[in-house]
Amino acid sequence: MDLNLLVALDALLEENSVAAAAERLHLTPPAMSRTLARIRKATGDDILVRTGRTMTPTPHALALREETRDLVARATAVLTPVTALDLATLERGFTLRCHDALVSALAPLLTVAVAGAAPNVSVRFLAEPSVDVADLARGQTDLEVGAAAPRRPEIAATRVGADRMVAVMRADHPLVAGALTPERFAEAEHVTVSRRGRLTGPVDDALAGLGLRRRVRVALPTTAAALELVAGTTMVTTVAEQVCRPAWTSLGLRARPLPLDLPPVPVIVAWHHRYDTDPAHTWLRTELLNVLRTILGTTAPDTAPTPLVDGT
Repeated sequence: MDLNLLVALDALLEENSVAAAAERLHLTPPAMSRTLARIRKATGDDILVRTGRTMTPTPHALALREETRDLVARATAVLTPVTALDLATLERGFTLRCHDALVSALAPLLTVAVAGAAPNVSVRFLAEPSVDVADLARGQTDLEVGAAAPRRPEIAATRVGADRMVAVMRADHPLVAGALTPERFAEAEHVTVSRRGRLTGPVDDALAGLGLRRRVRVALPTTAAALELVAGTTMVTTVAEQVCRPAWTSLGLRARPLPLDLPPVPVIVAWHHRYDTDPAHTWLRTELLNVLRTILGTTAPDTAPTPLVDGT
């Protein structure tokens, strides 16, 4: 039995693509195609079948995905030498992806924490893309911070806390004074933040439930751009209070609670299961969680963070 087929099967089931699996394992697509043929012969199943331009896993392949991932992880752990983590000599680069507003709050605190413990470690921050990508699965991103739980079974995640949405405006804006009613809020001119350019969202749904509609003048891809526009106009924007606090306070803006019944926005950290037992990744993950708790004003749990299950 060729146990290398397990590694190839794991890559194929994660990527659902011969080309992507080949790139991940540093093989040529023809070589990966031949490996897939051997896997099919060994399992007696097609594993992946073509559906238009994509590959779809068979029911048997889906049943094997979790077990295959666990077997590869256990085998990797057996064949990896156990070494103590020496932060003073650790040389490694990590890549984090998160919302642009969170970078302003997160980068200063995390950089200081990392530099103080591991001077040879570098951290690269990437903004959220305009479309969903599978960078965690492909090993191009070490950690991601967002509001949505991952749906892929190979991605682990934990909910750190939550933030509430607030209305942000200039200090001399009429909405700063007096009761902020849904009607007054809806009458203002608004700028939304959307990496996809959307003009509506949960705020509009909540207003519609009250029979109200706001006027959105512009949609911008980043919170920084929206806050800059608000600072120079009479427009209002809606952002996460604690995550965006450094950005809106530095511009002298004011924030007020929304007069709407909106649920808090969860803050979720995600990573690939391949790093569950990686000492360096575990250390950085812990530092990140601690910094996020500081930003959100939450306390660390007495036990390890509880992973999200089935996207909940």
